[in-house]
Amino acid sequence: MKPYRLNNWNLYRMKRGALRRRAKDISLVLIVLVCATLVLWSWDTTPSSAFLPHESHFLKLEPEEKVERIPTEVNTETKDSYSSATPFINKEQSKEDPTDDKDTKEEEEVEEEQVEEVTVGETNQEKTSTIEEEQAEHEVTVSEPKYQKIPTSKENKLEHVKQEVAAGEADAKTTDIENTDSDPEKKTLATDEKRTEQRVAKKDDDSSSTHRIANQACNYAKGKWVVDKHRPLYSGSRCKQWLASMWACRLMQRTDFAFERLRWQPKDCSMEEFEGSKFLRRMQHKTLAFVGDSLGRQQFQSMMCMITGGKQRLDVLDVGPEFGFIRPEGGARPGGWAYRFPETNTTVLYHWSSTLCDIQPLNPSNPLTEHAMHLDRPPAFLRQYLHKINVLVMNTGHHWNRGKLNGNRWVMHLNGVPNTNRKLAALGNAKNFTIHSTVSWVSSQLPNHPGLKAFYRSLSPRHFVGGEWNTGGSCNNTTPMSIGKEVLQEESSDYSAGHSVKGTGVKLLDITALSHIRDEGHISRFSISASKGVQDCLHWCLPGVPDTWNEILFAMI
Repeated sequence: MKPYRLNNWNLYRMKRGALRRRAKDISLVLIVLVCATLVLWSWDTTPSSAFLPHESHFLKLEPEEKVERIPTEVNTETKDSYSSATPFINKEQSKEDPTDDKDTKEEEEVEEEQVEEVTVGETNQEKTSTIEEEQAEHEVTVSEPKYQKIPTSKENKLEHVKQEVAAGEADAKTTDIENTDSDPEKKTLATDEKRTEQRVAKKDDDSSSTHRIANQACNYAKGKWVVDKHRPLYSGSRCKQWLASMWACRLMQRTDFAFERLRWQPKDCSMEEFEGSKFLRRMQHKTLAFVGDSLGRQQFQSMMCMITGGKQRLDVLDVGPEFGFIRPEGGARPGGWAYRFPETNTTVLYHWSSTLCDIQPLNPSNPLTEHAMHLDRPPAFLRQYLHKINVLVMNTGHHWNRGKLNGNRWVMHLNGVPNTNRKLAALGNAKNFTIHSTVSWVSSQLPNHPGLKAFYRSLSPRHFVGGEWNTGGSCNNTTPMSIGKEVLQEESSDYSAGHSVKGTGVKLLDITALSHIRDEGHISRFSISASKGVQDCLHWCLPGVPDTWNEILFAMI
């Protein structure tokens, strides 16, 4: 009996071992099948990158020519809502600018829709502070981007730029300027007549019309700055009839003027050279209107200097009363300026509208009344005088902050009643809503005014480095093109402006990116009337960057 039991036991052990081996084989087959399935699935979804390391492990190289590119980080917002569409939101800025009202009080107090400023300003325009007007833009919900500290270029790159500018300056001294004295007042720029004699005479005939048609699709915002010995287009020290001294850097403490020698050159097309006489012929029996804040006023004064070549014109007529520009009793200034060139019946005007919406007093008999800020209504000036305008240029941006609203007692209204929309309570959203609203209204009026061409100018950047206007912020750089000289991006850096004009008949005058790389062109520390330690890194020296805005405008009309 024992051998029989032993044999059965051995047979049982053999069967169990065979089953274990078969189970292992089956397990291995299943593992192989599962792995193969995973491999095939991974290959099907990302065939070329399934087995590559994660992108974060790649070696990233910095581009060699970064100094010549405009940073694309200027446009940081997304496109999902009014809030996300707000351009240049800086969440780090929270302090309000109490001195922002100094310059604008003189301009705003004479508006029908604006309240008398909280503080009493100087009535002498020559003593108006140059940093006052728009420096409250650092408020959290609507400020521009706080531009980072100027990128440091390679020494040889910066040296090359300095040599290029110096060469342009040297050439200019032997051609356009008679350097009779170190005093800028005695530097005589070549007149329009002399420049005309040096060039082949050109008339605004069929050939120039063909040239304009060919350039209609040109992206003038894409290009580079180049040194031009024929610049500037006018004298900053002699254009006293049209140019406020607070923006004429030739009358200040600044001694280097290389920034005046730069010209904007579009990348894929040529830009028609500006000539005052040609502009007047093109605008014969027409009116050009700038409507906006103090940057719009700078563009207006720049245009007047460009048309006249910076020379005094006693024959130019003041037609401000035709557009309601009358100095109110006790007021420092009218609500704008309008001048007419009699030889071509061309009118150029500027109307002060810092927010580009309608503002009306709630109780006109009370000087301390609050004002209704109608976000969904265009300025009353446009509604009243649009039929008299042939070319309209609008802008806003720097006055959308709590300092301005509180100081002027503005209360946001929508549909004729105080705003209750929490989304629009944020100033960035309110600003974008207003831009959309006004642009859409102007576009809707174009069929009623076939001869009207309307433009919305994008935001003019500021360049405070190392702080804000009241915390030691500065823009001390005086070397042109030191942070770049070329713009290659296709879309505007001011997303809100670009988005507002899409699908409308209003065109975008895109100047944001090309102005961003001109940080040396601001008034900076050179203003005589500025407070000690306070710099103006918002407004521009004239002649300067705003001249280029007008050159692009001239090419587009």
